[in-house]
Amino acid sequence: MRGIWRLLALLLAFVVVAASCGNDDDDVSEPAPAPATEAPAAPEPEPEPTEAPEPEPVELQEVSLQLQWVPQSQFAGFFAARDLGFYEDVGLDVTIIDGGLDIVPATVLDSGGADFAISWVPRGLVPREEGLNITNIAQVFQRSGTLQVSFVDAGITGPSDLEGKLVGNWGFGNEFELLAGLVSVGLDPQSDVTLVQQDFNMTALINGDIDAAQAMIYNEYAQVLETINPDTGELFQPEDFSVIDWNDVGTAMLQDAIWADADKLETDAEYRDIAVRFVEASLRGWIHCRDNFDECVDIVVGASPPFGGPAHQAWMMNEINALIWPSPGGVGIMDQALYDQTIDVATSQGILQAAPDAGAFRRDIAEEAVANLEAAGHDVYGNDFARRTVEVKEGGN
Repeated sequence: MRGIWRLLALLLAFVVVAASCGNDDDDVSEPAPAPATEAPAAPEPEPEPTEAPEPEPVELQEVSLQLQWVPQSQFAGFFAARDLGFYEDVGLDVTIIDGGLDIVPATVLDSGGADFAISWVPRGLVPREEGLNITNIAQVFQRSGTLQVSFVDAGITGPSDLEGKLVGNWGFGNEFELLAGLVSVGLDPQSDVTLVQQDFNMTALINGDIDAAQAMIYNEYAQVLETINPDTGELFQPEDFSVIDWNDVGTAMLQDAIWADADKLETDAEYRDIAVRFVEASLRGWIHCRDNFDECVDIVVGASPPFGGPAHQAWMMNEINALIWPSPGGVGIMDQALYDQTIDVATSQGILQAAPDAGAFRRDIAEEAVANLEAAGHDVYGNDFARRTVEVKEGGN
């Protein structure tokens, strides 16, 4: 029994020791959990690319131009400036108004029917003398295009040879160079020649109804060359005709010019600014037609309605360029000597009662426009200009 009790005591001691070891394990502190760390912030999303805002459209200023005649290469520079965006480049929306026999551009301009007009210098000066306050702001043509044409066998080589002849002319103010030319050689237009009212064609000359016909080098002269010679069955040739050029005689008058409202130029600063931009873009159109002949012919042929066929317009474009280029003082700048000659003819023939005052033309607008064109790298003189050789076709087609 004593042995049994001894065994029980050992077992109890073992249990106590084991319990004591278990309590020590319970007192051991578990390591504190690591402090929580914040998750890294998500990157800000990149902004989606946005398209650049469309520029605000520029509001174009509406401007109108009254022509002296119907669409043809005579006005090619203006059509080119419109169709190729030159007017838009200077902030203008230009409407071109056709002319005609019953339209006086100076009257349309003065009445407010157009902002600018194209007119020969005498045709602008006469209404101005009668009270319309308009002024020439750009002299586009530097030479006259008016001729007197006869068959070579008529023996008419100069104004003195017109004595006793049937001399055609259109009237309507187109005859003054002829009349002054007759006077310059001592002939009386009322008694030494027979003046005949001529249609705007060469039919009377070809039919033999008149001895000499009035013709523009860019239009009616081309018409005779576009006509079949019944004696040969071929087109007439330049050697079949004699030509009096009033530039050579010294009685030529300045023709196509840009006219503006003189009152508005003095009182309306915005109108003057428009005038400079309009002249600049118009002259740029003429520079383009000098350097891009075929394109300008196509532009005119595309005008509605064009006058004459493509070959006729090509002839006209060639000769119109020759009336503008070269421009010794810069395209659109008035040549004082030619202006004085025009006034001398106009007053000597009673077209004008007196020489106009200094306000009849002004250079400042064209000079500003030309300076802008030069600064943009354009050749405003055309000193290297030369006529092309243009193929003449029957009927100008």
